[in-house]
Order: sequence, then C-alpha cells, then structure tokens
Amino acid sequence: MTKAALRPHALLPRQYDERKVLASTVDAWGRALWLICHDARVPELLGVPYEALVVIGDGSRILERPLHGVTGAPARIDALPRDGFVVAGSGRPGERNGQVFGPDGRPRRRFALGSHLLDLLADGRSHLWTGYADEGVFGDPVSAGGLIRWNDRGNQLWDFRPPEPHHLFAGISAMNVTDSVVRAAYRPGRSLVEIRPGEPFRFRMLPVSDPRGLAVRDDRLLLLGGCEPGAAHTHRRALHLLRQTDDGATIVGRGELSWPNGDPVHRYARPVGRGRHLYLRSRRSVRQWHVLSVPDASGSPG
Repeated sequence: MTKAALRPHALLPRQYDERKVLASTVDAWGRALWLICHDARVPELLGVPYEALVVIGDGSRILERPLHGVTGAPARIDALPRDGFVVAGSGRPGERNGQVFGPDGRPRRRFALGSHLLDLLADGRSHLWTGYADEGVFGDPVSAGGLIRWNDRGNQLWDFRPPEPHHLFAGISAMNVTDSVVRAAYRPGRSLVEIRPGEPFRFRMLPVSDPRGLAVRDDRLLLLGGCEPGAAHTHRRALHLLRQTDDGATIVGRGELSWPNGDPVHRYARPVGRGRHLYLRSRRSVRQWHVLSVPDASGSPG
C-alpha cells in the first residue's frame, strides 16, 4: 500500500448551483445529504426561523425533503431513522444549537448540543453520537462529556467516562460509527476505544497518534493522518493500514491519499467514518463527496 486514490461518491446536481449549501454529510445508509437554502443571507439573521431543503443523493436518485423553522446557521446535519433529521449550529456554551425535525420536516425540539462540535453521527438505530474538541471538553458543561450518545429526540443518554489507565481525555481525534458500534481515537496519547451495547469498553493502543479519519473492516483499521512516534509533525494525507491485536494494532501498510485524478490531497474537511468507508470532501467544495474503503485481505476495496 503506497498510494490510494479516492473514488467519487456523490455530487450535488447542477440545478442547485445557485443555492447556498449550509451543511453536508454522508449518513448511516451511505446517502449524501446537503442542507441548502434559497437565500444566502437568511442564516446570518440568527433567531429568525427560515425554510431550508435537504437534498439527498441516494445512488442515481435525488430526493428532496423541506425543513421548516430552521434557526441559526447550521454547521452539521444527519439523518435519523424514520425519516427525521438533526441539525446542529456552532453554538456558544448553553445555547440551544441542536434541532430535531420529524418526517414532516417540522421542528420537534431544540436542545443544547454543546459547543466545539467535531462529529455528529447517527447510527441508524435511533442513537446519535457527538464528539468534541478540547475547547468544548474543558469549556462547556454539555461538551465536557467528550463523546456523548443521544436518542433521536435529543435526550442525552450517556457520556464517555473511561476507566484508568485510559481516563485522560482531551477531545476526539477521529470517530467511526456503524450500526450500534462506535470506535473513537482520542487525545492525549494513542488510545482507541471500541463501544458496543451491553459490553465493557475495549481499548487498544495505536501506533499512530492524532489521526483525522478512521475506518474499520473486520480486524483491519485504516487511519488517515496522524503521527508516528519520532515524527516531527502530523502528516494530514498519510494513510496507515493496521491489523488489530488484543490490546493494540500493528502497521501492515503505509501510503498517501490522492484525489481521483492522482493529485495529492493537501487539505480536506472533517472526514466522515462509516464502517469500512471513509468519506471526504475538499475544504473548497461542499458539493462533491469522495470515498476511500478499507481493503480486504486480498487488497480489494470491495
């Protein structure tokens, strides 16, 4: 593994070119979501509810779902089971910056989702997971949980309180959510936690610190970015293919990430980790999503 090229995943159709994209993600079902607004000025009028539209790219199909009464300037969106959505703004500590929308597109609830939010990922089974940067962990009572599970109505159910010797926690580095299994690399250090319902936490020590993206397939992990011991700085486009052991992981391949045309990937927005897939977009365009998948034992991304 020396070079890995992203593959195109989804592109916002051209008929929406004149609309402002407020937020975008890839949901638990592999669909690309774009939250768009007719008037680029409206989200800046904080406190004034406005109409928005969720455009869903589901393979060759394009679906639309209107949202009514959106408030603030959204920074994150995800789909909930039974055709609901959750939208999150950047928010100050204590601010009700989260909104849950029902299948009819109307707001069901506003709630404080925390500040300095890095990851907002629904698992497709009625739970929502959020991960936060260190500024939130140490500066906001909601974000202090670091890694939090919510239900699909916006009620906090659980936050991450790791036992010793894994108890030092200063923010999420990378996260992956698939079904009801969550894996997260967190700072400081090189800890990876695996969370399964009804089971004790499982911790592994990674040979790479501070990865930006995480994908998993069977016993194989793919890390995007990060820093190996002795390296001078974090290499954002570095790829590490790992094989998990009982309490750690070993590097079995290294490479660098490139765009589909072969150009090296220098900058990218926060990756979305879903099972064996890692979804990326450039920081300059919110309209195009790409995907990288963990190869199987034969080397196929499958």
